[in-house]
Amino acid sequence: MDDELARLREKRMQEMTQKMKHAEKGRVENVDEMHFQQFVSTNTFAVIDFWAEWCGPCRRIAPIMDELSVEFAGKVAFGKCNTDDNRHLAMQFNIDAIPAMMLFSRGQLVDRIIGAYPKEAIREKIIRKFGLD
Repeated sequence: MDDELARLREKRMQEMTQKMKHAEKGRVENVDEMHFQQFVSTNTFAVIDFWAEWCGPCRRIAPIMDELSVEFAGKVAFGKCNTDDNRHLAMQFNIDAIPAMMLFSRGQLVDRIIGAYPKEAIREKIIRKFGLD
């Protein structure tokens, strides 16, 4: 039973790795507890939006994340993580207010944006923190 579970997990991880390598440009990926570490470690720069369905400001940020994912395609990976479905991740990053965008550089958390900021403010923080021009 344990061997079968390990094989299934390994197969799923390989599928996710391939999916991320061939991900369509400018797409916000769903990230969950099982695939979080892989997402931040396989992408040099990553922005993960922690959100929940019931959160109005989160719904306002979603289209901004979509637009920024297109703008930074090939440079920054964008993901979204539902805090209601992934409570351990929310606790791990001490998220007590959403939307909360976490910026990762080479697998390390380098900054966070808490709240529904305008697109320009989010863009500027991404450019500054990741050294993009």
